[in-house]
Amino acid sequence: MATKDFYERLSMLGFPILEGDSQQTTNATLAEVIKSKDIRLWEGFPVMLANSIEKQWFNYKEIEKYLGAMEGVSRLDSLIAMSLALYDVINLRVPQIDRFREQFGPEKTQEFDYFIQRLRNNENFVLFGQTMSSERVKTVFINYYGETETRLNNLFSEKKQYDLQYSLSQIFSPRQKELIMKKLSGEKLTKTEREYFSRVIKKKILALANPELHALSQKLLS
Repeated sequence: MATKDFYERLSMLGFPILEGDSQQTTNATLAEVIKSKDIRLWEGFPVMLANSIEKQWFNYKEIEKYLGAMEGVSRLDSLIAMSLALYDVINLRVPQIDRFREQFGPEKTQEFDYFIQRLRNNENFVLFGQTMSSERVKTVFINYYGETETRLNNLFSEKKQYDLQYSLSQIFSPRQKELIMKKLSGEKLTKTEREYFSRVIKKKILALANPELHALSQKLLS
């Protein structure tokens, strides 16, 4: 059974179930996630992997040492392939992750192709005998990885043909747009503004960040 300390270390990797040190425990925590066979934790693995890579904490050989058995290492490879397939599907572009992708070379594996196909089509997939939801994996990543305003900024940067201010005006009210720009510029929001942002604006932003909605928009505009 997972301990409280284990869940606290998950929070350090950007997947809070409870709230830890750093590089010293990261790889041991990832190994515990892999060995847990807990679908909820496996759904969060792409979040943990992305954060650990960005912070330069991830060490494959160290995780391999913690896992020991070949079955555990095979699970590690599969979860990495699933995570990198997800990053491709949602078009996540982070320099550290791009370099990691080049080193791992998942495109050469049939397993990576399987995950890509399932995630793109929003279909369930099987990972070591357990059925997992593509939709859940995507939703968990969107909810837990990075800052909301960063995701919004990335979304609009992919649509360079549009002016940012004009695009915001088509979706948000003037007041909502003002709060979004304050967040993007790093200005501090009041308590009332934070509550309104979390209760109303964030829901719209999360919808905009949904990769299926983005793909549907492109299809309708083509």
